Amino acid sequence: MLVLGEEELLASRAVADAVAAARAADPSVEVRELAANALGAGELSELLSPSLFGGARVVVVRGGQDARKDLTTAMLAYAGNPDPEVTLVVTHAGGAKGKAFADGLKKAGAAVVAAAKISRHRDKIEFVKGEIRRFGGRCADDAAESLLAAVGNDLRELSGACSQLVADTDGRIDADTVARYYRGRAEVSGFTVADAVMVGDTAGALAALRWALQLGVPVVPIADALADGVRTVSRVASAGRGNAYQLASKLGMPPWKVERGQRQARGWPPEGLVAAMRAAAECNAAVKGGSEDSGYALERAVTAMTAARAGAVDGAQRVAGGRR
Repeated sequence: MLVLGEEELLASRAVADAVAAARAADPSVEVRELAANALGAGELSELLSPSLFGGARVVVVRGGQDARKDLTTAMLAYAGNPDPEVTLVVTHAGGAKGKAFADGLKKAGAAVVAAAKISRHRDKIEFVKGEIRRFGGRCADDAAESLLAAVGNDLRELSGACSQLVADTDGRIDADTVARYYRGRAEVSGFTVADAVMVGDTAGALAALRWALQLGVPVVPIADALADGVRTVSRVASAGRGNAYQLASKLGMPPWKVERGQRQARGWPPEGLVAAMRAAAECNAAVKGGSEDSGYALERAVTAMTAARAGAVDGAQRVAGGRR
């Protein structure tokens, strides 16, 4: 078996599942775990050789991308003609290092379990929903969004949170359940939303916004943070390149704010900043003017501003100018 990817939780889970399956078939199975960078071909050969007394074995070699040439040669030879009583499990981080070895295991017929990093927001939502199901509960997308906003992106922490939520409730998890459970524990503010907007993370910004609203963060500071975010990026971008400390004096901002503005300014077209400033201004007017649905006004602003960053200025203007 080849466990391919650098997400430690998924890799460890795949190894544990393989060991559990072997133990289900033979409770007396022997399990050995070794690091590839400290394992020699001779030692591996002994571990994989048929035992005089028989018996099932699982040999786990971690960090296959770090294996030396003699070891990869030995493992590939074994993969082509495995002993039915000995299961070889190799973890490999993926990527360019050791790629030929991973490809060789695939070609030899090794079962492949994906353990790649989960980076797309949609995939994180599906991971949370899958974890809730794994522990015997169920949840919808809005609950998964709320949990992501409250706990963060670390998969181990998310898995632990899912387990705890199911254990402490009836298993039917909705956004209100998450809000009650994590009330006061999530550090979400208007600046959290604005930071996500300014780097073009629409899904992350909307998730943070909805979580902030559920926690009762006032709408006016959120609108102000959106306006401040685009204003800061616009000023930093117009100041041109330069040392953050020198620009800080020129712009009247603390250096850390200039540095953040410089990072966030990458990818913003000038016309996009104009459209985003317009969207933020309209949002401020709606929120401070007593809009009946301030949350809706904020969501429209978030969508319009991230669309503007992507260069969809016309679309951003239509979104910002739309009315419910």
